[in-house]
Amino acid sequence: MGKKQEKAEKERIKRLEAFDNYYSAIYKDRYIKLKEALLKDNEAVSFSQNLISEYFLDRASILVAQLLPLKEGDNVLDMCAAPGGKTLVMLSKMNGNIYLTANDRSRDRKQRLDEVIRSHIPEQWQERIKTTCYDASTWGLHEKEVYDAILLDAPCSSERHVIKSEKHLAMWSPSRPKRLAIEQYALLASAFDAVKKGGYILYSTCSINPEEDEKVIEKLIKRKESLFDIINFDLEFSEERAYGRIILPDSANNLGPLYACLIRKKDE
Repeated sequence: MGKKQEKAEKERIKRLEAFDNYYSAIYKDRYIKLKEALLKDNEAVSFSQNLISEYFLDRASILVAQLLPLKEGDNVLDMCAAPGGKTLVMLSKMNGNIYLTANDRSRDRKQRLDEVIRSHIPEQWQERIKTTCYDASTWGLHEKEVYDAILLDAPCSSERHVIKSEKHLAMWSPSRPKRLAIEQYALLASAFDAVKKGGYILYSTCSINPEEDEKVIEKLIKRKESLFDIINFDLEFSEERAYGRIILPDSANNLGPLYACLIRKKDE
């Protein structure tokens, strides 16, 4: 091993130790089993209901995407939609009978989203779907109280990728969840402005970090508590958090991780 490789390996070990220490402080003795589960391959399942071809995704994603209350004719926003699995689940649930805007801020990811929609969605649904490429954190400035329902599957630490990928591990640091939590709250506040009174927001992440999950909801409570309700729901394989529920792979047959919280903006 050359000096450059040796240095890179030392840096990798250092980051992994920092990662383990960070999450051990949160999960205590449970972290050992949780880490073992995160390191295992998460087998994707086929989803094809009402679609023209099957799409493979984590079963936890299917369960969570189905939580958003929808009715025929609703105007729906998927704020961070790529690669598009949850988008397909929502459209399938309503047999295409909603008006859906699927957004992603990355042009490359938006192109992938376009391809997923083209190759899986029946042609007769297409006129009710549009895809966009905007920074969703400013969405509420331009479209206030427009949407009946919003899915915010927020960018997150995605620890399952971090722990298994040298590329993702190299991007991780103990300060990264704090930076992401700021971004996540900006997206949630934007969604809150964009949803109609009486409308629903489903906030979700694939993070195991409370800073990016229930503490983001807690921040919204501190600022807008009188303006919304948190809606309780049943979610298979999940466990309760202070706000919302989470599916963790060590206790959910290797599904997830996936956190979800459903809120309803009050009518008055």
